[in-house]
Amino acid sequence: MFLAHYGVALAAKRVAPQTSLGTTVFAAQFLDLLWPLLLLVGLESVRVVPGLMAASSLDFVHYPISHSLLMAVFWAAVAGGVYYAVRRNRPGGIVVAVLVASHWLLDAPMHRPDLLLWPGSDIRVGGGIWNSLAATLALEFAIFGGGILVYVRRTHAAGRIGSIGLWSMLALLVVFYLGSLFAPPPADPRSLAVGGLGLWLFVPWAAWVDRRRSASRGRIEGGEEVGIAVVDVPMKV
Repeated sequence: MFLAHYGVALAAKRVAPQTSLGTTVFAAQFLDLLWPLLLLVGLESVRVVPGLMAASSLDFVHYPISHSLLMAVFWAAVAGGVYYAVRRNRPGGIVVAVLVASHWLLDAPMHRPDLLLWPGSDIRVGGGIWNSLAATLALEFAIFGGGILVYVRRTHAAGRIGSIGLWSMLALLVVFYLGSLFAPPPADPRSLAVGGLGLWLFVPWAAWVDRRRSASRGRIEGGEEVGIAVVDVPMKV
């Protein structure tokens, strides 16, 4: 998945209102942010096979560090623990951990059976939804759209820049995703990895957008919403 991970990151504002959108985007996409780095240094590998699946030309040969279930749980624990140690925000730390682990859970129904349960596992899982372009698009945009709806209901722009920044980011994500589906596949794994590094751009962008938006409903105390009065409170970064 791609857009769906961002949808989950946006929706996380509902349960962790004091956690920056930059942080939730980083957590939800952490496995895919790590993966191109591991490709470039040769610790993981992939083949580009045009026509392999309707919605993906990637044959994930070896990626146990970034995309095995056990390592996803490990990275989730590390990310959640680091966030809590720095921010002393327990709900935020839990949400960060869940978001990191959610990446593997969202990927599992989409992939061919190529996701390991642990490094070296002989068991590989995957539901193969990428074999259907229609089903892939429906799931991606449903989760992405749901996340956008939650986020814009929970926040509002403190000025025009907060609105323009958000919608331009979301539009670029859609362009990035559709380009990956309908443009010619990358020439080789290295080109794919270099292009994948562009995903890091959306982490500071999301944090910047979130700083320019305020809570739309209720009063934020200790990471929870209290009351029903509409009070605008600047979000923590």
